[in-house]
Amino acid sequence: MVATITPQKLAELNRQGQGVDLIDVRTPVEFREVHVAFAHNVPLDRLDPAGVAQLRKSAADQPLYVICRSGGRGSQACEKLQAAGLTNVVNVEGGTLAWDAAGLPVTRGKKAMSLERQVRIAAGSLVLVGVILSLTVHPYLIGLSAFVGAGLVFAGITDTCGMGMMLARMPWNQVKDSCAIPTGQQSAA
Repeated sequence: MVATITPQKLAELNRQGQGVDLIDVRTPVEFREVHVAFAHNVPLDRLDPAGVAQLRKSAADQPLYVICRSGGRGSQACEKLQAAGLTNVVNVEGGTLAWDAAGLPVTRGKKAMSLERQVRIAAGSLVLVGVILSLTVHPYLIGLSAFVGAGLVFAGITDTCGMGMMLARMPWNQVKDSCAIPTGQQSAA
């Protein structure tokens, strides 16, 4: 079971100067668009528990807070960190969307298309192409649409999206001067 905290409570802990360690597990492009000012970007697909432990400013027994867009990837990251032996990890409820909606301070940068939206566009396009090809080229090409549909069902059941993971690694989802902190290196902040 993953522990959670509200954005308001986390902001209050930070205001009190309690040395809050917060990692944001979204892609570098998503992080650049909007993020909690004191968060460190460690994308989920590159999450290295040992590297995260080195980023910490506070003692290892203090909570490590995890945030993403809306809570799903944060929960996955918490589970991965717990499986690696980090016991005190806490997911921020509602993610960056809830943080921003609560009017808490964020850093804004260049606007980007969310990974979730990219997945919907790619999946919808592949289904449409599969249907058109099955009608115009060969009926067996409907298999493309079936494959994408099966992938979406799998993603819904497991809360793990293969297409999302592939899209996260695409060049347009990378940042040249990345705000991401490479795993295994200390933060200057």
